[in-house]
Amino acid sequence: MSRYDVAIVGAGIAGAGLAAQIAPHARVLLIEAEAQPGYHSTGRSAAFWSETYGGPDIQPLASKSGPYLRDPPAELGGESFLSPRGELFIASRADRAVLDGFVAQFAAAGVVLDEVDPAAFCPGLRPEWTEALWDESCADIDVARLHAAYLAAARRAGAELICDAAVTAASRGAAWRIETRAGGFQADVLVNAAGAWADTLAGLAGVAPAGVQPLRRTMVQLRVDPPAQPTLPLVRDARDRFYFKPEAGGRIWLSPHDEIPTPPCDAAPEEIDVAIAIDKLGTAVDWCVAAVERKWAGLRSFAPDRKPVYGFDPTAPGFFWCAGQGGFGIQTSPVASKLAASMLLGKAPDPLAADIDPANYSIDRFRG
Repeated sequence: MSRYDVAIVGAGIAGAGLAAQIAPHARVLLIEAEAQPGYHSTGRSAAFWSETYGGPDIQPLASKSGPYLRDPPAELGGESFLSPRGELFIASRADRAVLDGFVAQFAAAGVVLDEVDPAAFCPGLRPEWTEALWDESCADIDVARLHAAYLAAARRAGAELICDAAVTAASRGAAWRIETRAGGFQADVLVNAAGAWADTLAGLAGVAPAGVQPLRRTMVQLRVDPPAQPTLPLVRDARDRFYFKPEAGGRIWLSPHDEIPTPPCDAAPEEIDVAIAIDKLGTAVDWCVAAVERKWAGLRSFAPDRKPVYGFDPTAPGFFWCAGQGGFGIQTSPVASKLAASMLLGKAPDPLAADIDPANYSIDRFRG
């Protein structure tokens, strides 16, 4: 049975990013249940970086990750993973206080949100949307290339990846013994980067759950008339009831911002949620929906306080959490992976994460 220093279960953005950080310092195995990494949440992302997405608890991770994603190091290819988009938060006059509260949440962090005329940024916006904030920094993320860059960096540093290897059992002796559908492995450290399956993996390992709950999020690709302009920003309802962004060929990606609790699974969209999304779009713009071209769903997995969970579990020697990253795991991955790596390796944090307090995200907060 092959033995490793660290076995990471889950090769999505969380596991791949962490593997890229620790592989130069340890013998690493990445264990992926699916035939290819990133099949679930990573591969179904809305693919944007927003400094405010996830709220004030996530903003420090996102803000520090932005410059890294714009100007990545040579080991990740050296080419920006971001392209300019901009973000428009819209509200009716009756919801003006929601925008004011939003500004107040991020003012101390120096996040710049400008008041603008929403109609100047989104042609076809219905007249009742009179209030808006503009975030110039919002950008699209090339998620597939970023994920591939992490995996490639991990492999170059010696990490091994095994797919079609769902974990069936895990037990701790002198080391962790991990049984999978592709065989058995041993590792001194078992990392739980299993996304929606984080609590399931903990259960298999005899570790108390962290309360990580998968929530289904629906996405729809629509052909609209008139065609969406390629310069259209990401448009978000200030009350988080929907968002949309342009896609190639005058199309848009639209979400009803749903959060439907579900067991971990290969998520699929419900027709009712697609219909709700289109109805919400109709309250925002006067465009005609010419066709529903694609629809899909992904799982965003949150701990009870909606903050990520990193660190060694004090109740289970050698069991390390890297989970609960909600819908912001991709945009925060540079800092999150460096922070988690410093906690796992017991090293001083990388300068990028040096002023992030790991206690804010530690598993210890769920272990009384």
